[in-house]
Formats: sequence, structure tokens, C-alpha cells
Amino acid sequence: MMRSRQHGAALLVAMLTVTLVATLAAGAMWQQWRSVEVEAADRSRVQSSWILTGALDWARLILREDFQAGNIDHLAEPWAVPLQEARLSTFLAADPNNMMYSGDAADNVFLSGEITDLQGRLNLGNLVAAGSIQQDPFKQFQRLFDVLGLPADQLSKLAESLRFASDIHIDNLNSGKAMLFPQRIEQLAWLGVPQDTITALEPYVTILPGTTSAPVNINTAPAEVLYAVGTNLALADAKRVVADREHQAFNFVTDTARLLPTGSSFPPLYAGVKSDYFEVRGRLRLDDTVIEERSLIHRVGTKVTVVHRERGAFEQAAPR
Repeated sequence: MMRSRQHGAALLVAMLTVTLVATLAAGAMWQQWRSVEVEAADRSRVQSSWILTGALDWARLILREDFQAGNIDHLAEPWAVPLQEARLSTFLAADPNNMMYSGDAADNVFLSGEITDLQGRLNLGNLVAAGSIQQDPFKQFQRLFDVLGLPADQLSKLAESLRFASDIHIDNLNSGKAMLFPQRIEQLAWLGVPQDTITALEPYVTILPGTTSAPVNINTAPAEVLYAVGTNLALADAKRVVADREHQAFNFVTDTARLLPTGSSFPPLYAGVKSDYFEVRGRLRLDDTVIEERSLIHRVGTKVTVVHRERGAFEQAAPR
């Protein structure tokens, strides 16, 4: 009986030892696997950053070359052609020394992007200046809200919120109610603008930095924006301008006079044919992960600078 108990105790100890060793081994293997996964994720993040930075530099080069090629900006220029999704290998093929991605790895990475003229939109930043609402820009936004079928009271609340957010008077800052001035259209939600209104406005408005009074580019703006910025203009007149520029871009704002009724015009203060502010969007897709980058670009002559840049990553929804 004693020998049987000793044998059972020895067996139990052996089993506990095996379990402990197996647990430690599994933990070590998990730690090693985790380290490999973290290293791979970091490497992928860094490589993605390099690729998107390269795409941004490429966009800046296009905008610099565009300035040297002519004095106007329009939608038939190279910068306005979106880069459709293509395999990264097609971009690297010209450089046999590039070892960042090679073989099947480069075939599984897809890159796309586009450059948008932000002066083809109304600038919300023009609504307020020196702590007060500017009447001419406010009337332009009134026309835009009207043509989009948006409530006029929402514009009044938005303008007042922007005025309050831009007020740097010490009493306002100390009130505890001061709001941040939005930098992107989706941030209008901070000011209480409903999401459906933000969605409706997004293709037609922008927020440029500081007190920029950049005129609307009549060669790139949609008809709704042209209608809003014009004087005594009907929406049909704005659509006629858009249709005509598809054949030949306007060299001067006054070139539109032949298309407009008597008494209608685009005010030189608020309309032009050149652009200085652009948005560059880059999109990198790797398996189920998509990394998107959005940059605000300011061009002054051949100097093209990045005002701000933001990046986000998300998992793609599974196809239905």
C-alpha cells in the first residue's frame, strides 16, 4: 500500500512538472510569436508611411510643374486626373534597386489617390473676420444653402458659432464656453451642425487656414458654388458656364461675360482662375487593411508646402 501511494505521488509530480514545462514553453512561444507580429506590424507601418510620403511628394511635384506650365488651373490638367487603384509593383518596376517591396509582396499592395482643388469650394473661413460675420460671404452661403435645400436658420447658427469660435477676446476665452475653430468639414459637428447638413455641404465647402480670402476658381467649382458666388446669377447660368469650360478653360474671369445675362457677373474679389490650396488624398490597401492619408497643400509659386497632414487606418468591411 505504501509503495502504491509513493508511485501515485511520483506520477502526480511528474504530471505537474510536464504541465508546468508545457505552460512555460507555450508562454515562451506566444511571446516569440507576439514579438514577430509586433515587429511585422511596425515594419509594415513604416513602409506604408514611406510609400504614402512618396505619393505626397509626387503630388507636390505635379503641382509645382503645373505652376510652371501655365497661369490658370482647370480640370483638364494632369493634377486633376485621379490615380486609380494599381499594384505597387507597377510603380516600383522602373526602379530595380528598390527593395522595399519585391515579388508577391508588391503585388498585394495597392495604391490610389487624388488631388482636389479646394478653391473650387466656398471657404467657411471667409464667413467671419475680426470677430464679426462678413456680409458678402454670408450672402453667398445663403444662396448655397438655398440651392441645396438646407434650412436658413442652420446657416445663421453656424455663422454665429464660427464667429464665437474665432473670437480671441480674453472675456470669451475666460468664459469657459469658447469653442475650437474647426479645421475640417466633419468637425462642424462640434458646432452643432447636423450630420445630414455636413454631408450635403461637404462637396461644396472647405475650411482654409487663417483668414485666407482665396477666391473661388471658376474653372474647377461646381455649378452650385458658381451660383452662390455670382452676382444676379441663376443656377442655369452657372451650369452653362460649367458646360462651356469643358471645351476650353477660362483665362480670365471676364471671359464668362459672353455666357451671362446682362447685369450678371462673378465679382473679381471672390472669383478667379488660379488656385493655391489643394487637398491630396492617398490610399494604401494591403489585404484587409486600408491606410488613408489626407494632406492640405499650399502652393505659392513653385513653393509647395504641406499645411497639415493626417492619417487613419481601418479594416475593410467583408463583401456581401
